[in-house]
Amino acid sequence: QVHVVESGGGSVQAGGSLRLSCADPRVILSVFSSDNMAWYRQSPGKIRELVAQITSGGGTNYAASVKGRFTISKDNARKRMYLQMNNLKPEDTGIYYCNIERRGSTYWGQGTQVTVSS
Repeated sequence: QVHVVESGGGSVQAGGSLRLSCADPRVILSVFSSDNMAWYRQSPGKIRELVAQITSGGGTNYAASVKGRFTISKDNARKRMYLQMNNLKPEDTGIYYCNIERRGSTYWGQGTQVTVSS
């Protein structure tokens, strides 16, 4: 049973920062540490797109539009994954979703709204 808990969204001015978090607190540590995880976002009028991903081994990948501004990280001891978003731009506005790949299955968080105003 997967329970993806997602939080940290909000409204900020351009240039501000937010830190999103994603957790699966009911899974045991040995399982969580083997997960591949990612953040996606969906902006109005656009399809859902990959923002950042992190493998169980710690490798990371970023969309070109956020590289250098966003940092994805994973804390296995706390069973949490984060997306630190700095220097936010209005085009970063959208619903951000946590994605978990676990033994061939995909799980999604409920989404958290990020709004960046000019």
